[in-house]
Amino acid sequence: MSTPELKRPWVNSYRLGPYKLPQSLEPYPELPLYTMLDQSAEMHPRSEAIDYCGARINYSELKDYTDRLACALAGFGVKKSDKVATILPTSPQYIIATFSILKTGAVHVPCSILHKETELIYEIGESAAETVICLEEQVDKILAIQPATKIKQIITTSLTDYTPDEKLRQDLPDGVYDFKTLISSHEPQAPEVEIAPREDLAYLAFTGGATGVPKGVMLTHFNRYANVLQSMAWAMSKLEKSIHGKASLCIGVPLFHSYGDAAALFGIYWALKIILVRDPRDTEEITKILAQKRPFMTALVPTQIMKLSEQDLPRLPIQILSGASYLPVKVREKLSAKLKMPISEGYGLTETSPLTHLDLSGFSKITGFTAEQKYSIGLPVPDTDVKLIDEENGRECPPGEPGHMYIKGPQVMKGYWPGEGAGLVNGWLPTGDIARMDEDGYFYIVDRIKDMANISGFKVYTSTIDEILHQHPAVSMAAAIGVPDPEREGSERIKAFIVLNEEYVGKVTAEEIIEFCRDKCASYAVPGQVEFRSNLPFTVTEKIFKKQLREEELKKPQQ
Repeated sequence: MSTPELKRPWVNSYRLGPYKLPQSLEPYPELPLYTMLDQSAEMHPRSEAIDYCGARINYSELKDYTDRLACALAGFGVKKSDKVATILPTSPQYIIATFSILKTGAVHVPCSILHKETELIYEIGESAAETVICLEEQVDKILAIQPATKIKQIITTSLTDYTPDEKLRQDLPDGVYDFKTLISSHEPQAPEVEIAPREDLAYLAFTGGATGVPKGVMLTHFNRYANVLQSMAWAMSKLEKSIHGKASLCIGVPLFHSYGDAAALFGIYWALKIILVRDPRDTEEITKILAQKRPFMTALVPTQIMKLSEQDLPRLPIQILSGASYLPVKVREKLSAKLKMPISEGYGLTETSPLTHLDLSGFSKITGFTAEQKYSIGLPVPDTDVKLIDEENGRECPPGEPGHMYIKGPQVMKGYWPGEGAGLVNGWLPTGDIARMDEDGYFYIVDRIKDMANISGFKVYTSTIDEILHQHPAVSMAAAIGVPDPEREGSERIKAFIVLNEEYVGKVTAEEIIEFCRDKCASYAVPGQVEFRSNLPFTVTEKIFKKQLREEELKKPQQ
């Protein structure tokens, strides 16, 4: 157990410039997550809630839309604890769908728009979702997987919905319903549902576990609500009067990503104007938004920050928060020098709702006080316990010594679906990350111990790529790993090592293997390199030794 002097030493660093921040936020409110939208709509009905591609939705309208869609969902028979899957890009529809699902008492299952059929079958099948909300371009895909799932109804929307380019809807197949038509044809009367915030799930979000197999993360209303309070609402609490209901937040991260979803929840909680970036890869659009709209805060991932640092940006009074993967110091400093503003970093996992650490040293700059900025993932947020364990002997590591990071707090998941407590060790979440803590309580990620690659903020489960590679008739053995991407500092790409069946040696090319994978996994997960070998290294237990493969790659000159 933690020694007294090591227990939450970071609380002494809870400062925003000259202001001391609360060391604890207990007791946390036990409210359904959707109440934060209802409260903001009541307090700021005419304030802009969403700014999207030239269209604007105020808080009164947003609440009205969610109540109407919740009524429609209830009409389909969606009830408490049912699962509703969404396959939506960053858009007003994602936010409307989220709160509508929660208002029925159902559980939101956010799926990536980049998923292939096999991935959707797994996630929708595991969750037993009967309702899917998706883009019209995905309807054929959902209809194709319907026999392998329990899907009963599909709600479809268009990228042009809620924009000035909105188009008339075409005839839809049986069992497929139009998103906006459902909203306009139902009363703004969400069903009355009894929610037990600590017990009832709000989200079932799939992510990778230690084995690399996607697992459903069970997050309750309490988990998510507490984490909103632990995040920017806490860090900026001394500035709340000048921000709440007045400022804007730009979200460049996909909303189906836990980071983007969390940013949207905070924006709703503080009644901010949420500026949505339709395409996270569109650097020119992000640059334009930042220069013209000057949002108070912008949520981005390191790859976007790398691209922005190459743009012609003026000095801007905006605060950028980076998350989802490691942000190289050089990139942070380059963009910060252009904007004349610090860039802060955070850390979290889907399993932690997602935020656990936040860099206050960067945020302190906006107060006008020049506190030293630390290039770290930050301090654990209030009421979050963190311990670093030397797994060889079970000893807790002191400041400065790296160890496996374990986390415990009100934001930590209920467990991996469907078992309560699954994936936790006496309530503690083993993160799979090696970290160290300095004397001020700031944490630094040292290394990952999971067999997982980080591709521009997206986690790729290499065992899934292994499985795909083994489906090729020429492959005898295969191992996929993440290797540094020479074109994107701090990011990785997938490299596959393959031993061919004897009859295929010399007859199969790397290009053929890459093309084979292209139709079976998300584009970012497709191997960028393939190396054919006569054998692969093994551990003493006869497992392919991926760590050795990674070490060999790191010793090679970067190409």
